[in-house]
Amino acid sequence: MPYQRFVAIGDSFTEGVGDPDPSRPNGLRGWADRVAEGLAAVSGDLGYANLAIRGRKLRGVLDEQLEPALALRPDLVTSYAGANDILRPRVDIDSLATAYDEAVGRLAATGATVVLFTAFDPGGSAIYRPMRGRFALYTEAVREIADRHRTLLVDFWRDRVLRDFGYWDTDRMHLGPAGHQRMAMAVLDTLGVAHSLVALPPVAPPVLSGRELRLQHLQWAGTHAAPWVHRRLTGRSSGDRISPRRPELAPIRTPAPFG
Repeated sequence: MPYQRFVAIGDSFTEGVGDPDPSRPNGLRGWADRVAEGLAAVSGDLGYANLAIRGRKLRGVLDEQLEPALALRPDLVTSYAGANDILRPRVDIDSLATAYDEAVGRLAATGATVVLFTAFDPGGSAIYRPMRGRFALYTEAVREIADRHRTLLVDFWRDRVLRDFGYWDTDRMHLGPAGHQRMAMAVLDTLGVAHSLVALPPVAPPVLSGRELRLQHLQWAGTHAAPWVHRRLTGRSSGDRISPRRPELAPIRTPAPFG
């Protein structure tokens, strides 16, 4: 510290999906905004850009966001990508790791502080558990990339608290507000930046009968899972009509009270 030019790249995780705020671009806040707020509270002269777009696979993130990010000459970059690749029926994780390694090398070579993230450990999720091996391989690849380029690493995989799905959005795919807050705290802690963020309580699950639980699962499948599958089958993305919500470095307002 102090960082003055913070750029975030990635997919829906970094865009902030699951943490709604109608007053902000794309109607989202997210952990990256929360980190920027924390940085601005320490150093008032902060420019913050968020180039992330939901639905982007790793190569889409790199093809569309890497050059614009470099052009902004950041002194701090956060990058998360790859989850949308892992969820596809077929994925070549070694090939993804090679592309990601090259991109992270370019970011690190600028002298900026680079923050990477491992994947989430889906061992506690009945939906995503069958793909746990893929998530683990990707996580190990990211660890190796972080070691090679001496970046910072936020260890999403080892955060057992986030196995509580009260920290997640109702779509069961993205962090909710409490999860985004926890992630922002983890990033600021990793950077060694003092902050006033406090943990938000997870959403308590409702007490449901067996019939009500089955109905809830059916509603989720119709509202979230089926549209996701349909987009995959038709080659579409939830981000097809979405633009980066903060394409240029600009100050960010700090909520009052800060939290």
